[in-house]
Amino acid sequence: MFSHVMIGTDDLEKSVKFYEKVLGVLGAGAPMMHENATGQTRALFNHDGSILILTNPINDEPASCANGSTIGLRCNSPEQVKALHDAAVAAGGTSIEDPPGPRDGGALGTLHLCYFRDLDGHKICGIHRAG
Repeated sequence: MFSHVMIGTDDLEKSVKFYEKVLGVLGAGAPMMHENATGQTRALFNHDGSILILTNPINDEPASCANGSTIGLRCNSPEQVKALHDAAVAAGGTSIEDPPGPRDGGALGTLHLCYFRDLDGHKICGIHRAG
């Protein structure tokens, strides 16, 4: 359903370094750097048919987080959920909510989840759906 997710940052270089470490856990390589039509550089992490784009806001205002929004990253195992969380925290992210682990997802069954905020405060979820 989704082609890409774009998130804003006030420090592209710092954000790229953070996501190289975090997305490396999922198998993503280094980002492709792209200059848009206005000359603004963006970092595109392409992995498994999805793209995460990091960019400075085009309106020259500070980057901000959408209240109530979460970006979910699909993990291949409960262990990868924990590794994603640990890589994010080691790279300067902030652990939030409950520790990584299983949650009752109701009709969705057991979900293995982790939550953290990136360097710009965006809420990220690592998720593995069992079964």
